[in-house]
Amino acid sequence: MRLARRDVITGLAAALSTTREAQAQAPSPVPPRSGVLASPGADLEILDLWPGPPPGGGGPVAADGRFDETREGVITNVTRPCLLVMRAARPNGAAMLVAAGGGYRRIDIGNEGVPVANWLAASGVTAFVLIYRLPGEGWAAGPVAPIQDVQRALRFVRSEASRFAVDPQRIGVLGFSAGGHLMGEAAVRSADALYAAVDARDDVSPRPDLAGLIYPVITLRPPFDRTSTRRVLVGESPTLEEAAAHSVDSHVRERGPPIFLSQSADDPIAVVDNSLVMFSALRRALVPVELHLFERGGHGYGLGVPGSPAAAWPGLFLTWMRRRGFLRA
Repeated sequence: MRLARRDVITGLAAALSTTREAQAQAPSPVPPRSGVLASPGADLEILDLWPGPPPGGGGPVAADGRFDETREGVITNVTRPCLLVMRAARPNGAAMLVAAGGGYRRIDIGNEGVPVANWLAASGVTAFVLIYRLPGEGWAAGPVAPIQDVQRALRFVRSEASRFAVDPQRIGVLGFSAGGHLMGEAAVRSADALYAAVDARDDVSPRPDLAGLIYPVITLRPPFDRTSTRRVLVGESPTLEEAAAHSVDSHVRERGPPIFLSQSADDPIAVVDNSLVMFSALRRALVPVELHLFERGGHGYGLGVPGSPAAAWPGLFLTWMRRRGFLRA
């Protein structure tokens, strides 16, 4: 199924008059989107992650049946987590699962999702933008809901590797801000069984082959806990144990996938200590890691503001992936 200017999905009338299960199975036409996904060139396949309601139940109702999107490409009300697929014109067999940030309150695909997927596709990488559940939108799984979606997405892509012309041993993850926290969890918690299997796809490994974390939120512990990510995942006054349970560095173990870290020293939101904490944890565990710190860049710059120091990260990331054998001609 392709999404250009119009998507065939569940209509508002069905959402209001049927159960969630019926909603997921009763698509009907809706007016053209007005956001990034309606723009010229946004010719994306859209694939639901789960064959039915996501694990645990709950969640919001979106006007279009899957999620709501603003003109700026900000997504909320994620009813049905899904993948937006951007195929490369000349695929090299590598795939990347992309998670945009937004503090787990929204997903900014307009800045950190679709543009990044286009850039990856131009480099021969098949890109999958992940539309993940937002914990504050009433999901019974709470803070575990997004990582369940990531694990399912990795299994989905790996189990359908031939369908996407992807090498199942070259599937990576790339996350920004809160999306960096999420993809960091994907990298360090792949051995954790976070939901009961729903079909044969769940027999496949959810371990990414490498991870790129760009201005990521890593730790939810003080004094680096002044983020929306911390407030959404563990509340205003978590115990140290609760904060540690959802801090990415707490779960680092030996033999994890290689990780690329990039952050700016002037980041006012995910302070640079996040990457430093993660770098130290990875070094202690002997996990391959590359860290790039920039004097300026701030936060939320996506592919980087042209001319700023942080705009160097995409080229550095491609070089790192080639050196690791992830990108091949």
